[in-house]
Amino acid sequence: MKPVLIFFFCILISLKALAQETSVAGIIFDTDSKDRLSRVNVMNLNTGASTYNNINGVFTIDAKPGDRLVFSQVEHFADTVTIKDYIPLAIYLRRIAIQLKQVNIFDSLPDPQKRLAARKRDNSKIYGGSLGNKDMFSLTPGIGVGLSIDAIYNAFSKAGRNAAHLRETIEADYRDDVVDYRFNKGLVSRITGLKGFELTDFMAKYRPGYYFLANATEYEFINTIRNNLKRYRRNPMAYKVSPLVETKKE
Repeated sequence: MKPVLIFFFCILISLKALAQETSVAGIIFDTDSKDRLSRVNVMNLNTGASTYNNINGVFTIDAKPGDRLVFSQVEHFADTVTIKDYIPLAIYLRRIAIQLKQVNIFDSLPDPQKRLAARKRDNSKIYGGSLGNKDMFSLTPGIGVGLSIDAIYNAFSKAGRNAAHLRETIEADYRDDVVDYRFNKGLVSRITGLKGFELTDFMAKYRPGYYFLANATEYEFINTIRNNLKRYRRNPMAYKVSPLVETKKE
């Protein structure tokens, strides 16, 4: 009986060892920061098997020596590795766009929020005073909802219309300040490598809009600048304003 038990024990050990040698494991890192990466797709080109690594960067996939594994992620260049043995792998992926640290180059422009707050203080009458942007309806205790006299006056009087126009102008200036503050020469030159006339020309032709900047991530913002640089390099004359033609009066 004892030899039989030893025989089965040896079979179990062999099966366990065989099972362990049907998969490859490893950890995936960012080449520059050396941080662990997650959400990386790992695909075995030989078998078609595919999996994702976990939040700690660790992956395990069925593979054997000679198989080719492809590691891919949206923000990084894909890499292909040929399996040589079952030793755990350390995979390093290079980021597609260089991840910039906090950028503090603003061409000495004041913070747009501070400039807006200063303008509101200087024009307090059109914001919190009698010419402020009043609601058309007002609530009077004991009476209920009624029309606001100040709102009606501001809507039809010249002073009220001028106040509304000034508020629109201040808000438009604020949006321009936000674009200038973020899309500045220091940052654009650092990303594109452009200088002098080319930098000024590029920034004038590919100036982003306020609403794009308000909703875009840092990655999307930088990637848009890089894509526009490619367009600018292909056709520097695009979006050029034609000179005015002088006509002679007869």
